[in-house]
Amino acid sequence: MTAPSDNVSLGSAVLPAYARADVTFVRGEGSWLWDADGRRYLDLVAGIAVVGLGHCHPAPLAAAQAQLERLWHVSNLYWTEPMAELAAKLSDRFGGAGAFFCNSGAEAVEAALKYARKATGRPGVVALDGSFHGRTTGALAATGQPGKRVAFEPLLPGVTFAAPNDEESLVGAARSDTGLILLEPVQGEGGVRPLEPEFLAAARQLADELGALLAFDEVQAGVGRTGSFFAFEQAGVAPDLVTLAKGLANGLPIGCLLVADSAPRGFEPGDHASTFGGNPVACAAACAVVDAVDEELLANVRAAGERLAAGLAGLPGVLEVRGCGLLLGAEFDRPVAPLVDACRAAGVLVLSAGENVLRLTPPLTVAPDEVELALQTLSGLLASA
Repeated sequence: MTAPSDNVSLGSAVLPAYARADVTFVRGEGSWLWDADGRRYLDLVAGIAVVGLGHCHPAPLAAAQAQLERLWHVSNLYWTEPMAELAAKLSDRFGGAGAFFCNSGAEAVEAALKYARKATGRPGVVALDGSFHGRTTGALAATGQPGKRVAFEPLLPGVTFAAPNDEESLVGAARSDTGLILLEPVQGEGGVRPLEPEFLAAARQLADELGALLAFDEVQAGVGRTGSFFAFEQAGVAPDLVTLAKGLANGLPIGCLLVADSAPRGFEPGDHASTFGGNPVACAAACAVVDAVDEELLANVRAAGERLAAGLAGLPGVLEVRGCGLLLGAEFDRPVAPLVDACRAAGVLVLSAGENVLRLTPPLTVAPDEVELALQTLSGLLASA
């Protein structure tokens, strides 16, 4: 296949739904990417918290390749071994749960919205200001960022919003028809803002009092990203529902709704579906990922996160460093878009989470020398700005 001569012709047939940077990547290994011109970049984005084990990690690569040689798809009219194995592994990690598999985080959130409505008989949802749950209409309705919603309203009715870490606001947002409280333990797109354990515990208590379900959206924060397999483990608060996606298959499309064994029953055959949900290849890769997220890897996440956070805190213009593990945000006293561009020009990929927040979501396998290189690059660029 002959490659187009430039990125303009490369994307001429693609709808302009993204503001893409003018770079085309063709290869990845570990924490590194190479573009079409052969230039190497240190990747502290990891597909926005997706490539948790690094690019082309041998374990999910081997699992996906082996499955490709056996079976690609049979539909959910039948069982497949990788799907059943992945469900069992996630249930073990959770402490007893059933899984519904789909293809993305937004789909997992849509499944949670439907499950809660069916299980409780109530359509109301409480979510948080600044939250992000996806771009489909239901998930978008529960996203607490008006700028992302306005162009597509009216959306799903019955969603109310509370202020993060404000228990009084949370209680005030609840209604008699509330069937679901939907929270990100660490808000990602909303500026990398962790929710306090006391707030999560208050949400658990409120859900119990209302007879509602408590859902934690761990699409970005889950699968080891914060230093534990599930982010909620660090707060000691157990949800009824958890949504996963992004890092679960290290870059292959997958989403998952986990429903605690203790939660009220919701779905019955015919209530919900996903043609490609539980795809054998994606599930085989995800099984390898779950196995790889062991205590040794989680210890690296915590150690690398501490080094990275400490280095960020010492940079000029940084007002606050927030986050857990390798889901970190550095709030600056200025817009960060120029810094994101300058880093890319210097061979380091970073991203933002709001106008003034630099977000870093490197592979969970990131090495100490790679963390140091990132910090040196940021320091040099800020010093010369």
